[in-house]
Amino acid sequence: MADSNEMTINLVVLGKTQTGKSAAGNSLLGSSDFESRVSPSSVTTCCSLGRSRRILGLIRRNGCESALCVRVLDTPSYPHTALSKEQVRDTVRAALAHHFGEEGLHLALLVLRADLPLYPDESDDTVQLIQELLGPTWKDFTAVLLTHADKAEEAGYSEETYLHSASSTLLSLLSSVQHKYIFLDNHSSIIKEERNTALTKLLSFIQKNNYQVLLKHSKE
Repeated sequence: MADSNEMTINLVVLGKTQTGKSAAGNSLLGSSDFESRVSPSSVTTCCSLGRSRRILGLIRRNGCESALCVRVLDTPSYPHTALSKEQVRDTVRAALAHHFGEEGLHLALLVLRADLPLYPDESDDTVQLIQELLGPTWKDFTAVLLTHADKAEEAGYSEETYLHSASSTLLSLLSSVQHKYIFLDNHSSIIKEERNTALTKLLSFIQKNNYQVLLKHSKE
């Protein structure tokens, strides 16, 4: 948190190659901080932090409008085409401590593609990484971000019909994180209203957590 007129939320995006992880980070920031492109191999090889401009109109504190600042840590995919699982884990753990060690982490976003089915055991690697990074309370601090929602919509699925038709693997995962999920389009320039809708949902998850954070340590 910053001063009384500004609130900062800290997020990390985690997921497999080509899930749209970096693009999702850009959408939440309203920027193009992170490299995002189609590639036969993993694009992101190191962690990088992006910070949004002050966003107005989403939150009020003590009866007054406050500005929102979003910080997103982009991470290498897991598994990775060039890095070992241990290298990815250690890289992300060090970046989380460096960037969020003072203020703490509000949410980890597990990025999955809405336009592809989730098969049994497919998300196990990334879930295991989140467990190792966040510890036993990881479910309270994790939300699922379903990218390429525009493609699912083009195929005739609303959010309701999509979830009704979703695999038991996905439904079980969503249940484990208390149904904290967001659908996000993967257009190169997400419209302001879509971004604000996603941020409002994230804020509601954080509020239900009583604004608690993880990974915070004292400088003393």
